[in-house]
Amino acid sequence: MPKFNWEARTRTGGNQKGVIEAATVDVVEAQLKRYGFSNIKIKAEAKGINIKLPKFGGGGKIDEKDLVIFTRQFSTMIDSGLPLVQCLEILASQQENKAFKEILYKVKESVESGSTFADALGKHPKAFDQLFVNLVAAGEIGGILDTILTRLAAYIEKSMKLKKQIKGAMVYPITIMSIAVVVVGVILVFVIPTFAKMFTEFGGELPAPTRFVIALSNFLVKYIIVLIGGFYAIVWAIKKYYSTPIGRKNIDRMALKAPIIGPLIRKVSVAKFTRTLGTMVSSGVPIMDGLEIVAKTAGNKIVEEAIYSVRQAISEGKTMAEPLASCGVFPPMVVQMISVGEATGAMDAMLNKIADFYDDEVDDAVGAMTAMMEPLLMVFLGTTVGGLVVAMYLPIFKLAGAVGG
Repeated sequence: MPKFNWEARTRTGGNQKGVIEAATVDVVEAQLKRYGFSNIKIKAEAKGINIKLPKFGGGGKIDEKDLVIFTRQFSTMIDSGLPLVQCLEILASQQENKAFKEILYKVKESVESGSTFADALGKHPKAFDQLFVNLVAAGEIGGILDTILTRLAAYIEKSMKLKKQIKGAMVYPITIMSIAVVVVGVILVFVIPTFAKMFTEFGGELPAPTRFVIALSNFLVKYIIVLIGGFYAIVWAIKKYYSTPIGRKNIDRMALKAPIIGPLIRKVSVAKFTRTLGTMVSSGVPIMDGLEIVAKTAGNKIVEEAIYSVRQAISEGKTMAEPLASCGVFPPMVVQMISVGEATGAMDAMLNKIADFYDDEVDDAVGAMTAMMEPLLMVFLGTTVGGLVVAMYLPIFKLAGAVGG
């Protein structure tokens, strides 16, 4: 079915754009008029060369970028006065992600059959998590759905930025280490045996570094299959251990205490906790419900348990600052600022200020870690590869000296 680009004026005077699949231009125009649009301009989408590449896994994955675009457009359309079902119809029809398109049509059908928007979203947890569903429910009850959706879009965008920072920081060291392993492996398996054979033909005593490298090469060639199998077995065992409650708790505790990565994980956890809870509190979600959702999405078992302990303490009549201080996960500054927020009745604003501060802290920490790791990795790579090369050339230098003498 052909696609049509459209632009029209909403009931409130704003402009709206989109793409709709339909049989003809007349069908598109009739549909948009039913939705209350005027000054409609429709243009058939240009047909380009469409080459479909095979998808390798994740074909049905809902990308966060798709979710942000949907949330922002939905907020604009609700603010323009369009009915909920018609908004879903338009956004579903112009959605390029087939899995997300199918979900949106199912949400539309649920709403048409009498479900609330939040309940309809809750039936699809892979696309809409508990945070999204609870905020939408609060927006429906309070009659501020457009405002809630705008906050949600901003929250998801900031979460995406935080994830990109962490992934970006890890790409460089992982790439360098992978190159180092491949280069060293190729040298030890293919290059060193050739040199070893040549040195055997020369005869004589080899230098200690050369003997060590040749022994390492022989060991690797002989047991390479065992070593690869052992590596995958260790990775599998760690994953299996991490899937158990005690294993996840122990590994997450070690991650928080790690020398370089630990402080970064702690800052990311604080930023995520304050940003999520601040968004929920400012949207009218009860603090107890908010803490439960934040705990489930913490991403670290130690942080999760700390948040649950805070929730339990609040249910017993304590303030939030007291259990936060005693759990030992959150820095004193965070505890003090939350205490001030509780005393002044501006908890949501204070949580968002803390989140902004720790977003900047994560920026600085990632930059410092990258700057520190670059020279260390270069030294490691140069020392490893250079050491192998020097070790194999020592006998040649020794032979050249003997010939020259």
